[in-house]
Amino acid sequence: MILLKSILFFQALCLGSFVNVLIGRLPARESLMTRSRCNHCLTKVFWFDNIPLLSYLLLRGKCRKCGGVISWRYPFVELLCGLASIVLMGDIDISSIWSWYNYYSYLLIACIFVAHFFIDLDHFLLLDELNLALLLLILPLAISRSSWVFWGTGALIGVLFPLMVSWLFYVMRGQVGLGGGDIKLWGVLGFYLGPVGIMQNVFLSCALGSIFAVIFLLSRRLGKNTPIAFGPFILIVVSIQIFIPNMLRNIFSIY
Repeated sequence: MILLKSILFFQALCLGSFVNVLIGRLPARESLMTRSRCNHCLTKVFWFDNIPLLSYLLLRGKCRKCGGVISWRYPFVELLCGLASIVLMGDIDISSIWSWYNYYSYLLIACIFVAHFFIDLDHFLLLDELNLALLLLILPLAISRSSWVFWGTGALIGVLFPLMVSWLFYVMRGQVGLGGGDIKLWGVLGFYLGPVGIMQNVFLSCALGSIFAVIFLLSRRLGKNTPIAFGPFILIVVSIQIFIPNMLRNIFSIY
């Protein structure tokens, strides 16, 4: 069992390495099939310098050829995907095909969350390609675990409620409050979370975003008119809802 978990962990690290490719290339509309290259000297990276986590440590975070600094984000993204695998391993029943299907579905969902998080952080974009991939993973899970009323209502609320809020904000302020990517993401998540879960996500992600905005404003790291990527707050909350739901249950029970 230890060997199996080690293999699954390394497999997740490799998925994390591909997530780094998505983060770097999807917004720029670059091909996903070409070899990785150094961002400084553009030298193509050999396979032995592309082993998740290990290569970064051995190279001490620098390019082998030019010595340019490799961003800490690369191993961090790989580690996040590896940690997601560890969280999901506990539910695996080796003899059950459905259990394996769940494991890989949720692992891929976690990887998309990570890609969405950093792309939105860098470019203020929640890409349609990732939202579509997320829908293809979430919809079968939603259908298998709940009635069409549950996931259908959740999806409708996920789209219509933020759309209404965004429209009211535009009417009152003359500015677009939420991007289309945020609304689409909420719509996709609504299939899985259902009506109550998606409303919890909207409320908590808005609250979390407001807290961070106040902190950054008080610390003068942001100006009043500086845009803030909202997608990361949605993704942080939904990750807790899906992967560690007991945390939210405890918070609401205390409340």
